[in-house]
Order: sequence, then C-alpha cells, then structure tokens
Amino acid sequence: MDIGVLSMVMSQSKVKESAGIAVMKMAMDTGKETATQMTEMIKNVAVDSNVGQNLDVWA
Repeated sequence: MDIGVLSMVMSQSKVKESAGIAVMKMAMDTGKETATQMTEMIKNVAVDSNVGQNLDVWA
C-alpha cells in the first residue's frame, strides 16, 4: 500500500471517529437535559398527602 493512500485512510478514519464522538456527546447532553427537566417536573407535581393513607379491603 502506498504511503499517501495509507495517510488518507488514516485521516478519514480520524474524521469518522471525531464525528462519532461529537454525535455521542450531543446525545448525552440531550439525555442529561431531559433527565433534569423530568426531575424538576416531578418536584413540581402537587401531592395530596391524604392519598394512600387508607386501604379498603373486601374479602
């Protein structure tokens, strides 16, 4: 294999790897943002403290 061709192949490989890492970082950031939003939403949910205090059992 020619050195020039080998250099091009290695360069293309680096570009593909860098692009894959960038996409993965974007996906991780989106996941973190979604998790943070869900956590905030759960904290803001109105909770009725009387719900679940009594259990009716019919035999």
